[in-house]
Amino acid sequence: MVKYDHDSVMPEEGSDLSKKEQVAGMFDSIAYRYDFLNRFLSAGIDITWRKNALKELKKLDPKKILDVATGTADVAIMATNSLHPEKIIGIDISDGMLNFGRKKIEKLNLGKVIELVNGDSETINFADNSFDAVTVAFGVRNFQNLEKGLSEIKRVLRPGGKLVVLEFSKPKTVGIKQLYNVYMKVVAPGMGKLFSKNRNAYKYLDESIKKFPEGKNFTTILDNLGYRNTYCKPQSLGICSIYCGEK
Repeated sequence: MVKYDHDSVMPEEGSDLSKKEQVAGMFDSIAYRYDFLNRFLSAGIDITWRKNALKELKKLDPKKILDVATGTADVAIMATNSLHPEKIIGIDISDGMLNFGRKKIEKLNLGKVIELVNGDSETINFADNSFDAVTVAFGVRNFQNLEKGLSEIKRVLRPGGKLVVLEFSKPKTVGIKQLYNVYMKVVAPGMGKLFSKNRNAYKYLDESIKKFPEGKNFTTILDNLGYRNTYCKPQSLGICSIYCGEK
């Protein structure tokens, strides 16, 4: 498996813990403020991004969906409302995030459709060809080994099934690019420290975005791993991108 620059970006430089362990601990520490900060730091546009990503599955009409790096289950809940699948399994390595997700699911009475379990993208505990679709929202940057995680996802997809990835990218438009850089370097870490007491989580966000193989580079990785009909749809002037590929 090829290693990419972002694979080595850590929340805590110099720590003896693996990236996977650090990421789990980081999200445990900010779980209680995660949903609020997502809405606040994106001015609510992250909801639109998630909805747009799920629209890529409309024609497929998936009955069984795997939501990788599900966090507090935002995408799983949205998919229930927009795609009406029979079952959604959400996996995440952060028990803190999963606990908040379960509370949301219980409050919405969606426990019969959505199930959240602790799970790792690189060793998905389901059989080959188990899911019609797999979604990953803002999670692939956190994979310890990008290709291994994407290969595991492909394994559990059924033939004809579809992967939809939503991930941050870097805007290229002059002016927007400069504003974005200031926002990610100064505003997001500052707000992260103020509201969650964890500045490193949002510093890590900026650094991991910078080194992530975005755009054509990412679809090429999907191509090389055997995905078909891959494409990328930039969102909001390139701040975010939707990537798709089929098995």
